[in-house]
Amino acid sequence: MTTPPTPYAPAPGAPAELLAQLRADRRASQWVPAFEQEWATALEESRRTFSLGALYEVLQAWQARVASAPAVYAFLDSGRDDSDFIDLQEIRRRRR
Repeated sequence: MTTPPTPYAPAPGAPAELLAQLRADRRASQWVPAFEQEWATALEESRRTFSLGALYEVLQAWQARVASAPAVYAFLDSGRDDSDFIDLQEIRRRRR
């Protein structure tokens, strides 16, 4: 019998730490309001459903954004041509 994986459970101070990282980022003017809006929505859902899942998802998504930001900034600052970029939303629409 296989034991199910332990669900992700952030440290109690994770939201505050993440918000501090977002405020220190060069895109703070965009990221902080977006995070706060997503967090408020997830908090309301959590209250309504008695589940922490939405809060954990918001934290994971934003932690991934913060972690990948240096690589994204390096790419953008390098001046590389990304004109051959394919929008995944467009591909999904074509498949329907």
